[in-house]
Amino acid sequence: MGISRFTDIISFSNNEISNTIIKTEKELFNLRFKKATRQSFKSHEIREKKRQLAHLKTILTLRLKSKTKQHINKIN
Repeated sequence: MGISRFTDIISFSNNEISNTIIKTEKELFNLRFKKATRQSFKSHEIREKKRQLAHLKTILTLRLKSKTKQHINKIN
């Protein structure tokens, strides 16, 4: 299965998070495509993938913002 906990994502590096975001977006696209073409799929997986994607993007955004702040503080 996928990543189960938000705390597990925190231990990933930024590159791993970016790769996982791409993978999750592809999986979400495939699930939406299955839904549109009326193929069999587990409907709860769409919600899970959307939440997982939100977690990943949140962690990555927070990390990038903190690095930007640190860089600005070093300059000043």
